[in-house]
Amino acid sequence: MRIWTDLREFFFPRLCVSCGKRLMQGEEGLCLACSASLPYTSIYNKEGNEMERCFWGRFPIVRASSLFYYAKGGKVAQVLYAMKYHNRRKLCVRMGEWMGSALLPSGFFEGIDCLVPVPLYRTRLRQRGYNQSELLARGISRKTGLPVCTDAVWRVRNNATQTQKSGYARWMNVEGLFRTAPQAALLEGKHILLVDDVLTTGATLTACADALSSVGGIRISVATLAWAK
Repeated sequence: MRIWTDLREFFFPRLCVSCGKRLMQGEEGLCLACSASLPYTSIYNKEGNEMERCFWGRFPIVRASSLFYYAKGGKVAQVLYAMKYHNRRKLCVRMGEWMGSALLPSGFFEGIDCLVPVPLYRTRLRQRGYNQSELLARGISRKTGLPVCTDAVWRVRNNATQTQKSGYARWMNVEGLFRTAPQAALLEGKHILLVDDVLTTGATLTACADALSSVGGIRISVATLAWAK
């Protein structure tokens, strides 16, 4: 098997999504130099942090954290683009593992019962072949042992991309976007962690939390890979 791996690496080398440098064994998506220069938020489990306050008054959030700051055209933006549009499934899982490893020592996952990735609409999921938020959650699960729940909430329509929309337009774009599934009843009285790739205005995550808030006794926290502060 080693010879086939070497041949594949020779003809189809794995490249860093940021600088284009050839990746070494053990590197996934990013080379060591680019990985070391990513802009960490250092929020971890700080109570009442600025990201958590983004959701105050929108739904009763327990805690919130993000691993990296997002800047247009920056390294984190390049990672997110590769995760969503270049079929970098292993990179999605690796980033989730990174989130899990970074947040675990802070106690961020204490009391959380399961991970709920923000779902894609079925046609987009079919086109892309995977949900990057679900793969992030799978990576977190590998480090924390927390189960991943993918059938509690549905995305009921394929809303237009949020990328070029204003803050107000983003909120209008996600109104009524999610609905709970029958399996959501299993989350009664549970503390769930909503997982998504990036937080911008918080419109999508709030819409998802609003749908899940109909479940009796549910408590909701949020974790994203990146935050466009």
